[in-house]
Amino acid sequence: MNLYNIKHPEQQVNFAQAVRQGLGKNQGLFFPENLPRFDDIDALLALPLVERSQKILGALIGEEIPEAVLANMVRNAFTFNAPVVKVEDGVYALELFHGPTLAFKDFGGRFMAQALAAVRGEGKITILTATSGDTGAAVAHAFYGLENIDVVILYPQGKISPLQEKLFCTLGGNIRTVAIKGDFDDCQALVKQAFDDEALRQTIGLNSANSINISRLLAQVCYYFEAVAQLPQQARQNLVVSVPSGNFGNLTAGLIAKSLGLPIKRFVASTNANDTVPRYLRSGEWLPKDTVATLSNAMDVSRPNNWPRVEELFKRNGWALSELHSAAMTDAETEQTLQAMYEKGYLCEPHGAIAYGILKSDLQAEENGLFLCTAHPAKFKESVERILNIELPLPEALDKHNKLPLLSDIMENNFDTLKAYLLK
Repeated sequence: MNLYNIKHPEQQVNFAQAVRQGLGKNQGLFFPENLPRFDDIDALLALPLVERSQKILGALIGEEIPEAVLANMVRNAFTFNAPVVKVEDGVYALELFHGPTLAFKDFGGRFMAQALAAVRGEGKITILTATSGDTGAAVAHAFYGLENIDVVILYPQGKISPLQEKLFCTLGGNIRTVAIKGDFDDCQALVKQAFDDEALRQTIGLNSANSINISRLLAQVCYYFEAVAQLPQQARQNLVVSVPSGNFGNLTAGLIAKSLGLPIKRFVASTNANDTVPRYLRSGEWLPKDTVATLSNAMDVSRPNNWPRVEELFKRNGWALSELHSAAMTDAETEQTLQAMYEKGYLCEPHGAIAYGILKSDLQAEENGLFLCTAHPAKFKESVERILNIELPLPEALDKHNKLPLLSDIMENNFDTLKAYLLK
């Protein structure tokens, strides 16, 4: 598999290098030089999740990883289901929260851990990543206890849900967690600064587990195929997919799936008040504002890191950006939508509610809709209980961590302080 740096196309790497390195020169994102296209999609959709995913990832990665090794990587990573649930006529939910940390990031996080183990080579590795909520838990649990791999996770202090925090800030061992006095964009900027420091990168073997790492992104492609495979045949026609969007890795994976031949008519990028992309698609001007805290905190991102990959895909495929629909929803509208979904008999949480609400307003006659549910409602227990006036039991995965003390360090938004911490 050959990949190039979108900012500096002359920098080219193979899959193993891209996984180990994370980011390219000048913080450029790696992207596949060639994307295959499957001729017989129906035959592919007829396969079980793991077997189908082995074929998809095998076609993307090529012969660089032996077929038997890749098959084992997928089998070890995808140990849980991603069911599709009918919410109402013509509208379906893809539930991506049935993994060990109850969020969609389990797919990418677990596959990346397998990929890094397969290509790591010699020497120590330090995973440095920023999270707006769910990435932290998925990465922490995927890498917990692995030898010679240290993990440092930055998150915005007081801006993720208490249960999200408990899920990855109670592990200890090779997992260090740092609450940054700032927002997610500040955390992401610190990660980028660390990658720009060549001496630091070499000294601690720096790598990232955000969706900037190509292994995570490719793993996420697989559940779009799984979603369509579960839909009734008639619901696959004129399919519109709504993606709750923060850092835009999830949408990028969906667009790759479409490039491979998956029959998706169009995508809807659904955001909260951090609406840089909807405004950009309307005006043509990229004008990020300060990040604001919302009910859907995993989407509290004003400078989405994966957006260059989205534009690259549209350019390479000859798609018009106008084909990508996008809209934003306020917290008040999110609450109303969550209540309306519950009255229909479907329990959701703020991120999924935004994807559903914006999908509903975007669907045209004769179209079918699918929206992504990226986290278990119990991860947002306080807000969901308040909005719906119900009591949510905690799943065991959350309950056991909820009883443990937080082990996080607190840090100012300062790169020199972070650098000293990483070198300890």
